[in-house]
Amino acid sequence: MTATLTAPATTDRPAPSPRQLRWLYRLHRPALLTGAAITLLLGAALLWLGGPLTDASAAAWKEYNACGFSPTCAYDQSSILLYKDVYNYTTFAVLAVPFLVAAWAGGSLTGREMESGTARLAWTQSVSPARWLASRLAFPAVLTAAATGLLVWLHRLAWTAADGRVDTALSWDHFPTFYANGTVPVALALAGLAVGVLTGLLLRRAMAALATAAVVLGALWAAVHAALPHLWPAVTEVSRLGEGPLGSGIWVGEGILTADGDRLAAPCLSGGIPGCGSTLADLGAVSFYRDFHPAAHYWPLQLVASGALLLVAVLAALTAFRLLRHRTGKTTG
Repeated sequence: MTATLTAPATTDRPAPSPRQLRWLYRLHRPALLTGAAITLLLGAALLWLGGPLTDASAAAWKEYNACGFSPTCAYDQSSILLYKDVYNYTTFAVLAVPFLVAAWAGGSLTGREMESGTARLAWTQSVSPARWLASRLAFPAVLTAAATGLLVWLHRLAWTAADGRVDTALSWDHFPTFYANGTVPVALALAGLAVGVLTGLLLRRAMAALATAAVVLGALWAAVHAALPHLWPAVTEVSRLGEGPLGSGIWVGEGILTADGDRLAAPCLSGGIPGCGSTLADLGAVSFYRDFHPAAHYWPLQLVASGALLLVAVLAALTAFRLLRHRTGKTTG
């Protein structure tokens, strides 16, 4: 048997928006200041990466390539290694932002308020439960989208600055780079916000909601990652048996084609390897094939994946409103 939370009577007069924002700011000021600090520090690191670090690493690679095979030639190896380290750290930091949003939304934004009774206090200040929940979604969503979008944009600028200049710069289809350069982190952060809010309402315990929201968002991202190669039609490149499968990008599948057009798994990847040619001949193979996504599919994949995440965010938000209305018995806004 579940208890119904009865919200105190509220007037039909809309709650003043500035007062709601001031309340929200005072209540969550430490988290907002921490989030602003993280955004500024990570943004500064990305500007450093895309400017001085890229220039130093590019100059070091130019020195290294000019050395040839000379064992006494000197080049600035430390700049190359520093660029690589900072790139990896900042990339994973950008990808961690949605999880921080989900944890905060579940643990502090709703979970702690439900656990401590702060939410019920808000409902006595001429604010209906629906308006209380709307303020927990709308304003944080704007800040989340702006901060995450800024970091993604700066990361893409840093990655672009190294393209063709730094020999060890990662390609577009390196999955951490793929995600950090596009719209997926923004959509994932908004989904994390909605999932966190819903989790806080469901569990009504700050720590439990914090952990659960982060785990649920991780599972959601894993599902999107598994589905990613199938979110947009792949291209197929057919190659001769002596060449092996060809085509670079996000791999979807590969194998051999028979004379009848059947697709079979490839027991080996080059007809020129001793023993492989006869094995392929026994299977009736006439060529290799590879299904993959080239660089031209980057934005279609990003946008479709982001759309799926935003749909989850909308569904989670609607579920949160329905849950709150069911628990409080309030139907007015």
